[in-house]
Amino acid sequence: MLVIGEKINIITKSIAKAIEERDPKPVQEMAKVQAAAGAHYLDINIGPARKNGPEIMEWLVRVTQDVVDLPLSLDTTNAAATEAGLRVHRGKAIINSTSTAHERMEAMFPLAAKYGAYIIGLTLASKGMPKDANDRCALAMDIIMGAAEFGVSTEDIFLDPIFLSVNGMQDKAMGVLEAIEMFQALNDPPIKTVCGLSNVSNGAPEHVRGILNRTYMVMAMQSGLTAAILDPLDDKLMNLMRKAEAMNGNIVLEEILDADELKTVEVFRNNILYCHSYLDM
Repeated sequence: MLVIGEKINIITKSIAKAIEERDPKPVQEMAKVQAAAGAHYLDINIGPARKNGPEIMEWLVRVTQDVVDLPLSLDTTNAAATEAGLRVHRGKAIINSTSTAHERMEAMFPLAAKYGAYIIGLTLASKGMPKDANDRCALAMDIIMGAAEFGVSTEDIFLDPIFLSVNGMQDKAMGVLEAIEMFQALNDPPIKTVCGLSNVSNGAPEHVRGILNRTYMVMAMQSGLTAAILDPLDDKLMNLMRKAEAMNGNIVLEEILDADELKTVEVFRNNILYCHSYLDM
């Protein structure tokens, strides 16, 4: 399982302040603790970065790789900022991300080809979220064909099925996992898959977010997920993932999950109705 640390994000107040003041220390400290916790990549999320995007991304890539020997995921919709980061990046970067929108493909796939980067393809259409696993697979094929058009190998693609919040979209959870399984049949060798894990617990109270995240993560690993953007400082999550990995592809949920986590499995399976107090019922 490829772990992409999520903590260098402009929505975090300390990181936003560090970027504004060009103070490398908070960024570098966050990079070092994520690396020490077991991250393989670090996500550098600067949002749309419409103002000074290229300068910000170049600065962040340089100051981060000054202190950790890890490759980075360059997370922005600003293609110029992405390229500025790729120019100074050491190692094989991840471009986060493209979608099936042609203008996004035209902006990002050529950068992946030019710099030999991985690229995340969101199974997302301009009309909105896909309805089910079949829709996600159709969008995945659009991404694969778009990559071929721009000279990007399937080996450099990560497909993202788009994790959805259980709070309001509980009935979609199993369809996302089904899509991960179906993606593996689209190519030989199977195309890599990735998720933004914290999306699944958006809107949930803090005391259940960790349980939702780590339970769904292991269920996704059971379905064949190969990478995740997540919080590597969450020790319970990382420990549970290590237990799942040790099962060598034969994950038995009942052997590694506790009672609260097994109850949460039933929430994702839509056998228990989600509410914020579901663990107390």
